[in-house]
Amino acid sequence: MIDTGPDFRCQMLREHVDHLDAILFTHSHKDHIAGLDDVRAFNRQQGAIDIYGTKDVHDALRREFYYAFTEKKYPGVPQLELHEITSAPFSLFGVDIIPIEVMHYKMPVLGFRLGNLTYITDAKTVSDLEIEKIRGTNVLVVNALQREPHISHFTLDEAIAFSKRVGAAQTYFTHISHNLGRHDEVNRILPEGISLAYDGLVLTINR
Repeated sequence: MIDTGPDFRCQMLREHVDHLDAILFTHSHKDHIAGLDDVRAFNRQQGAIDIYGTKDVHDALRREFYYAFTEKKYPGVPQLELHEITSAPFSLFGVDIIPIEVMHYKMPVLGFRLGNLTYITDAKTVSDLEIEKIRGTNVLVVNALQREPHISHFTLDEAIAFSKRVGAAQTYFTHISHNLGRHDEVNRILPEGISLAYDGLVLTINR
């Protein structure tokens, strides 16, 4: 899983997920960590969940979910095993994971490349060095908040330009606000190979 938003529990139930290998966190904003408490349902079946994030993310989790990290824990609190990561590549379950550092205004955020899939959220600027890590990816998922300029997110035009620069065969836009417009209307004006993502979208990625 990448991030645990406020709808994490509903998403897991909707998709009939009964096993959770690990969670990768992009950054510590509330809309990306708020659902973490609900991993306790998985804890009952499989024990502590491995959590991968930067030191800043771990510090935020310890603040927001302090009860999961106290010396004397109340029965039933989330069981979390924290693993600190940086921008260095690492491997999980036989999959090489390349963190992609992007800037969310002045806040560093990690995207992740997993084989032929690259997932980036909350990006406003991406350096040339980080873009080189993305080139060759088949599927790109990236944020496109709205049409109007925004201080910390790609607009629709900026996301389209970023997709073309990366050169992915297929791009899906996520982290969309209501300001962008209706799904079908926006999809009709997007270039070939670019679509809006939607709840329940399933992709099959070849490694």
